[in-house]
Amino acid sequence: MAVVHQAARLAEPRLLIVGLGLIGGSLAAALKARGFRGEILACDRDPDEIARGVAMGIIDGGDTELEPLLPDASLVVLAVPVLAMESVLAALGAALGECLDDTLITDVGSSKVAIRDAARRAFGRLPPSLVLGHPIAGSEKSGVAAANPDLYRRHKVILTPTAETDAGALARVRALWAACEAEVLEMAVERHDQVLARTSHLPHLLAFSLVDTLAGQDERLEIFRYAAGGFRDFTRIAGSDPVMWRDIFTANRAAVLAALDDFEAGLARLRQAVSAGDGDAMLATFDRASHARHYFETLLNQTRYYPTMEQNKMRYRVAPGGQVTGRIRVPGDKSISHRSIMLGALAEGVTEVKGFLEGEDSLATLQAFREMGVAIEGPHQGRVTIHGVGMHGLKAPAGPLYVGNSGTAMRLFAGLLAGQAFDSELTGDASLTKRPMGRVADPLRLMGAEIDTAEGGRPPLCIHGGKALQGISYDMPMASAQVKSCLLLAGLYAEGETRVREPAPTRDHTERMLSGFGYAVERDGDTCWLSGGGKLGAAPIDVPSDISSATFFLVAAAITPGSDLVLEHVGINPTRIGVINILTLMGADLELSNQREVGGEPVADIRVRYAPLKGIDIPVEQVPLAIDEFPALFIAAANAEGTTRLRGAEELRVKESDRIQAMADGLAVLGVEHTVVEDGIDIVGGKPQGANYGGGRIDSLGDHRIAMAFTVAGLRAGAPIEIDDCANVATSFPGFVELARRVGLRVDEEGA
Repeated sequence: MAVVHQAARLAEPRLLIVGLGLIGGSLAAALKARGFRGEILACDRDPDEIARGVAMGIIDGGDTELEPLLPDASLVVLAVPVLAMESVLAALGAALGECLDDTLITDVGSSKVAIRDAARRAFGRLPPSLVLGHPIAGSEKSGVAAANPDLYRRHKVILTPTAETDAGALARVRALWAACEAEVLEMAVERHDQVLARTSHLPHLLAFSLVDTLAGQDERLEIFRYAAGGFRDFTRIAGSDPVMWRDIFTANRAAVLAALDDFEAGLARLRQAVSAGDGDAMLATFDRASHARHYFETLLNQTRYYPTMEQNKMRYRVAPGGQVTGRIRVPGDKSISHRSIMLGALAEGVTEVKGFLEGEDSLATLQAFREMGVAIEGPHQGRVTIHGVGMHGLKAPAGPLYVGNSGTAMRLFAGLLAGQAFDSELTGDASLTKRPMGRVADPLRLMGAEIDTAEGGRPPLCIHGGKALQGISYDMPMASAQVKSCLLLAGLYAEGETRVREPAPTRDHTERMLSGFGYAVERDGDTCWLSGGGKLGAAPIDVPSDISSATFFLVAAAITPGSDLVLEHVGINPTRIGVINILTLMGADLELSNQREVGGEPVADIRVRYAPLKGIDIPVEQVPLAIDEFPALFIAAANAEGTTRLRGAEELRVKESDRIQAMADGLAVLGVEHTVVEDGIDIVGGKPQGANYGGGRIDSLGDHRIAMAFTVAGLRAGAPIEIDDCANVATSFPGFVELARRVGLRVDEEGA
């Protein structure tokens, strides 16, 4: 069956393009190439351009005069230079008269404020049929002869509707650009000009200036002869149309000057660092720039770096059966990786980190400190070098700090930033913005912090700096290592003691690492405390393998007959070993060897061999010690003889998803008998051999642990399992699928 392209369904009988150059010609070529069934006409002051467009087959006709082409034109695209726009708009208004509101008008100019204001002058108002737009695409070539039908494919087109813009008109212009396979976005007029001034106009201005400066020097021929590829790549854009760019810089003068001011200030700081031989300052600038450029490249290539590209969906397909054998080391502990960057940045001296988790959440934390002026080398093969700035050396970031999908990072950052002298804002991806932050914001406010949240106490968090914090004694209503760590980090900047009592033991990585950096933390029973005003000294950190990541393979081997797997260098912090205790109670064959302490954290190699599991009532005291591991443990329960009961796990309802309900929904798809209660679940297991449930399609809800848990479930399934929305697995466990295949799971991944 032939595919009908979106352009063929555009309901515009006659399209008029005013200005048949590269941009207008490429729009016509794109529509023609994709089967547009309407008529395309062009108006251009050069009759040769019109004749060339007709000969190329991209327009059906045209004229050098506007008025004869307007009858029956349903959509007019203005593709003339910015400074010529007002005269064209005036001519358009005069020709259309009372029909102005019935004719859809859009444009392609790169300065929207100037064009919006020109439209007001030309029409006396902003008609509802006017939709201002700007395709972010171009070339150094010009004229209709350079028209490229793929110029807009996978490029952004920014539409800047005003309050007066009709919703139907906006939808039609969106459809026009979508038909060219462009990514259509919307933005406020003023914001557009600010963004483009920095990302497009300023680079062109600098390229023109650099080439002009070098071309004016006596030895210019020698300079150009020996110029390397970097000079060529940077100055390529100086070959663009000088008249066009003169008009753009004139039209967007205010935003360009503001961008130039920021650039000159940054250049002055870098000049000072070079003059003073300040290596750390130079490294901080170069490293921030290097990683920002890498992130930009991933956006261009539609790949992932650290900010989640939420449109990038991933599906896992798991074939039933398999066996789990071998010897592997899973990535470093995410909790410790986060804390190593945070405390290393606040320490005095250089902190060397080994085993750093190069997942997107950890990279987001690393980038956030770069944006606050910390020089960080790496990561490279798990090694990171942090040039600490001391307790009061952080600088105000230029914009919001993005922490990806990590609730740990956001909550710990909230405590750390509450004690800074500057204002800050914390934001994350779509999943994180749904998670409650009142549990840290409320006690921080008791300490004197000023924090604004979105409705329901959710992100973003706006933290007002310069507040004098006071130590408090806080009884946590719910066991949470994130809340405890948040308050301890705020306590570093508070006057007096900050004491936190936890209703049940939680992971103590923060306390251990603070002690490792030379900051005294006391504990008595269920309460820990510290005094503010101290300092941190740099210390080496060797990050153990993450027991939460190891859990998926522990369960995989524990439920699969014939399995024998060794997991190396796994962190066995006493506050994190709930999963080992629970699996042991269920009858799992687990053996710990080579136990040792690395950087204050206990580690061991764990061997797990298959043994029939039995259902248990999970001890309530073990729940906080295994809170992140329960999705995988639910799969163990589905393969254990008898019923496994979980209670006291309300915390699972406010993770990346409601993990109790999300797992229950997936278990229902597979046909596993279960009963959900408010604070837990009962799961009825199966037989020790063979398939214990069927297959089906699971929605992971973007929760990495749900996705990995149902991947493991495939080992004992009777039919294939498909798991949707798995892209966020990279946030906590990069390389999961590759490692799963290596030990014997039958899983494939595909983009959706």
